[in-house]
Amino acid sequence: MIKILIADDSEDIRNGVAWYLRREGFEVFTAADGDEALEVETTHSPDLLILDIMMPGMSGLDIAKTLTRNVPIIFLTALGEENDRLTGFNLGADDYITKPFSPRELVARARVVLRRTGKLALTGDVLQFGSLSLEPGTQRVIYNGESTELSTKEFELLYFLAKNNHTIFTREKLLVNIWGYDYNGDDRVVDTTISRMRKKIGAAGDYIETIRGKGYKFEVNKP
Repeated sequence: MIKILIADDSEDIRNGVAWYLRREGFEVFTAADGDEALEVETTHSPDLLILDIMMPGMSGLDIAKTLTRNVPIIFLTALGEENDRLTGFNLGADDYITKPFSPRELVARARVVLRRTGKLALTGDVLQFGSLSLEPGTQRVIYNGESTELSTKEFELLYFLAKNNHTIFTREKLLVNIWGYDYNGDDRVVDTTISRMRKKIGAAGDYIETIRGKGYKFEVNKP
């Protein structure tokens, strides 16, 4: 089980984030200050550290400076702490999230960092459609014997459509299922992701159909 440490002097933040992370199947440790966080890090060697920059005792930045192993870090920061963010990136921070934030967004970012650093693979069964197969563990699309590796979002989108073969999804539905309820960017990200994915997988991209005025669907008869 992947272990995550959430260190913040706010009990509400610790409990809220921990609840969401545990619901997603992670083992979670919490710490109310920097000294406690360092003790947990030393004792349990978490796979990901989520550290508030400003905590009683050692700050999140101080903890990052003391680490003797390579471990991904997400810093929690208040507005206006740009200098601290730059320092954090120089110390090897993998991501930042600014308070106030949605615990769901933090969990989503944690998954991205864990996947990018090889700590977490996409889960799910291999989907097979004749000469086309989708492999979540490696994020690979294999078609007629040729293999293509997709980015996490590209693969998640393709896998979701393929798993729901024949079903039409609007951009809004795809945004909710792939990017999450809290996504507030341009909904055209769906179009650009699909366009980029089609180019990568070549002829296999023909299985993704654009339904004018409605959205997208994956259409292939299962063997």
